[in-house]
Amino acid sequence: MAWALVREFGLDRGFPLVPLMAFTPYVAIAAFLVAGIALALRNWAAAGVTALVTLCLAAVVLPRAIGAGTVDPAGRETVSVLSSNVYVGQADAEALVDLVDRYDVDLLSVQELTPKFAHQLRRAGLQRRLPNAIEETRPRSSGAGLYSRLPMRKLPGSQFFFRMPRAVLMLPDGRRLRVVGVHPYPPGRGNDELWREGLESLPAAGGDPPWVLIGDFNSTLDVSLLRETIDRGYRDAGDVAGKGLVPTWPNADHTLPPLITIDHVLADDRLGIVDYGVEDLPDSDHRSIHAELALPKAGG
Repeated sequence: MAWALVREFGLDRGFPLVPLMAFTPYVAIAAFLVAGIALALRNWAAAGVTALVTLCLAAVVLPRAIGAGTVDPAGRETVSVLSSNVYVGQADAEALVDLVDRYDVDLLSVQELTPKFAHQLRRAGLQRRLPNAIEETRPRSSGAGLYSRLPMRKLPGSQFFFRMPRAVLMLPDGRRLRVVGVHPYPPGRGNDELWREGLESLPAAGGDPPWVLIGDFNSTLDVSLLRETIDRGYRDAGDVAGKGLVPTWPNADHTLPPLITIDHVLADDRLGIVDYGVEDLPDSDHRSIHAELALPKAGG
């Protein structure tokens, strides 16, 4: 019951509540199983409490598997985006470029970008595909980069230990799109305030041009601060597409199977979600995420 109250009323503040909230879908399953056992044992009080907890948690978890409806891109300009946390530059650069080709990517957001991995991307041919780059490389996990097929100009933004570059993209029809490569500090013991500052720095949607926030948020949709960010004019592409429970961390080739969904594409709610997917990236601890976004119809 305590878990459901914390989730329902957004009481997750500080360590360990914030990281624990990521496991809410599993708690919902556990509550369902416990309710069944309590019914079988005719423990009516326990069955009633756990059934109530199951209903409360299911109401916030299940919609992510149902979706809110993707859109038909016919007659609309679309942008294909991809995000990859490359695990301190240990990921397979050629496999990442293959994903760029597979999804005909217009914008790639990379987290934990090291100088060596940036060089590997160029050697794998990324520059021929996405010639415009903003690289803030670091020798360890704090680097980041944005790579675009479209003309791109760097925008000013808050500076944190984990870099979160901002840019504006110029589309062929003259319209523009603003983007942030997101990667706040993980909300571990002693790091909660750094994580909070990173998420709170993200811009609200609205104004012109629209914003897209893409990357490793180190948060799931069960974390209240991420929900508050979304409530400032965004939609989560995975949630809209009915794939919001597909886990992105850790990657399948690590000791644990993929468990939680901490990588996201948040699109200004004026943008349509055409498609969303999750792909394994060899040698990374994260899975990559892809979304196709539709701009409003011209003049609309």
